[in-house]
Amino acid sequence: MIEARVLKGFRDFLPSDEIVRRDLIEKIEMSFRSYGFVPIDAPALEYTEILLGKGGGETEKQIYRFTDHGGRDVALRFDLTVPFARFLAEHHSKLDFPFKRYHISKVWRGENTQRGRYREFMQCDFDTIGSDSAAADYEILHVMRNTLLSVAGGDVEIRLNHRGIFNSFLTRLGIQEKSESILRTVDKLSKIGRDKCQELLLEITGEAKKILEFVEIKGGFDDTLYSMTEAAGPSAGSERLKLIRKYMLDEGIADSFVLDPSITRGLDYYTGIVFESFLTDMRDIGSVCSGGRYDNLVGLYSKQPLPGIGSSIGLDRLLAALEALGRLESKKSYAKTAIACVDKNSGGAYQALAEILRKDGIPCEVFLEEEKLTKQYQKAEKKGIRWLIIPSLQNPLNEPFTLRDLSERKDREGLEINDIRGII
Repeated sequence: MIEARVLKGFRDFLPSDEIVRRDLIEKIEMSFRSYGFVPIDAPALEYTEILLGKGGGETEKQIYRFTDHGGRDVALRFDLTVPFARFLAEHHSKLDFPFKRYHISKVWRGENTQRGRYREFMQCDFDTIGSDSAAADYEILHVMRNTLLSVAGGDVEIRLNHRGIFNSFLTRLGIQEKSESILRTVDKLSKIGRDKCQELLLEITGEAKKILEFVEIKGGFDDTLYSMTEAAGPSAGSERLKLIRKYMLDEGIADSFVLDPSITRGLDYYTGIVFESFLTDMRDIGSVCSGGRYDNLVGLYSKQPLPGIGSSIGLDRLLAALEALGRLESKKSYAKTAIACVDKNSGGAYQALAEILRKDGIPCEVFLEEEKLTKQYQKAEKKGIRWLIIPSLQNPLNEPFTLRDLSERKDREGLEINDIRGII
C-alpha cells in the first residue's frame, strides 16, 4: 500500500478548520468590497520569466520551478502581485482606471516552515492601479487597518516607511548602486538583530553604522520624519509622508501608525511607501499584512507603465495568531438544524421540509440513513448542530413537529413550522 502522507510545508484542512478559514475569508472579502474593490482570478502557473522579471535572487531560490510536458519553463506563483502585473498588461484595454482589485488565492514558496508560515499558503491581496496620489496610499493603509480591526478583535499597529527617502539617503552616501542588497539586508533587522545586520551590511558597504543610525525611530512620527529628511534631504517621499500623516490626523486614527525607517520590504519592485502591520496582542508572530507602492512593476510587461499600490494579508499567519489568542469560533458544520430520518422512504418529503427552512436562510441538513433517534442525536451533536427536527412517521410534511434541543437534551412537541423558524 502507498503511505498516505503530505509534503512538508503543505496541509490538509478538516471541516472544522476549513469552516473557520472560509468564514475569515468572507469577512475579509466583505471589507474589501465595502471600499469598492472587485475580484479577479489568474492561473497558478506562469512562465518563469514572468515571475522572475524583477523578483531577485531570493525569489529564484524559493519558487517551485519545472519544465512542463511541452518543454516550457514554468513556475508556481510565489505571490499574487507579479501575476497581477502580467494580468494588467494583457487586459489593460478592458479595465477602468483607477482599477481596484482583490484576489484571494494560494501561492507557493519553497522556504523553511515555522509557526504561521508554510510552503503552500493563502494570500488576500488588494491593490489600486492607475493612481499615484497620496489618497490611494492612504486608502490602502485604511483598508489594512479597518479589515484587521474587524476580523482580529484587538488593536492593530501599522509600521510604514518610504523607500524614496531611504534611496535619497543612500545617494548622499554615494552607495545608491548597492541599494537593493542594502534594503534586503535592513529588511531582516527585526529578525536577526542589530549586530548581525551590521555584520551583513559591512559585507556590502563601509557605511553600515550610518545606515543603522538612519533606520532608528527618533521619537514620534513627526520627529522621525524630520530626522530622516535631515539625513536624506528634502524629497517627494518626505512630502508624501507629510500628507498621509495629515490624512491620519484629520480622521483621528494616527495612533494606529508608526513611522519606522527600518521597514524596507525585501522584494525589489517596491518604489515608494512600504508598510507592515502587526496585531498588538500577538507581535511575536510577525507581520500579518504588508505591501507598498510599485510604480514600475507593470512596465516590465507593457509599454504603458501604471502606478500601483497594494497590500496582502497573510491568511495563515493571521489564523495562527487568532487561534493563539482564542479568537476563533470553532464550527463543524454550517447547518443550524437537521431533520431526522425516521422513514427511509420519505427522503423526498424531508428535503421538501428542509427547503422551507433554507428559503428562510436557515441552513438545514437532512439525515440520510434511517437509524434509532439516539444515534441521530449523537450524529447531530458531533456535527455541532443544536436543533434536530423529528417529523411524523405517517405524515412527514404535516404539522405538528417535535424539535429536539440537543444542548439541553429536551424535546419541544406540537410545533408548527413557524414556531420552529422563531426558535432556531
